[in-house]
Amino acid sequence: MPTFYTRTGDDGSTGLLGEGRVAKFHPIPEAVGALDEATAALGLARSACRASVSAPLLLAVQRDLYHLMAEISATPENAARFRKIEAERVAWLEEQIEAISALIEMPGEFIVPGDTPASAALSLARTIVRRAERRVVWLAHEGMVENPELQRYLNRLSSLCFVLELLENQAAGLDKPTLAKD
Repeated sequence: MPTFYTRTGDDGSTGLLGEGRVAKFHPIPEAVGALDEATAALGLARSACRASVSAPLLLAVQRDLYHLMAEISATPENAARFRKIEAERVAWLEEQIEAISALIEMPGEFIVPGDTPASAALSLARTIVRRAERRVVWLAHEGMVENPELQRYLNRLSSLCFVLELLENQAAGLDKPTLAKD
């Protein structure tokens, strides 16, 4: 029977894709952890979605995030080997945002999350994606990540989560989201 633990991280370190280990509090596993949380939050949202376009789109994004995590987890000499997020993938996200935006009415002010389970999960996912984006931007700023498309992808992904949040409210029969202003 396989074991679900290796004990290799008991010393507080984690392996990279390539030679070497870093402390679990190092910025690379910190960024990967935020991306992992984003993937899980997107999965929660996907499980609650009603609009027919939402779940398949979120699944595709979750798969992209696994590629993104691999590239970030790779040692510098191996990063290009794991590169799957390129300008074409960012353009694909932009196309999805445009298509969904054509189906919804954009509110003129801030909205309060929580009108439906799916929209609440998407709002949570959006905030986690933003945190992951900040971690990846820091890695890029420090020269630990070379691919600028990773930052662009995450920036667009938070926008996708927002428009999907509005779409899911609409799919649940809400005319307008709850606004932050009374």
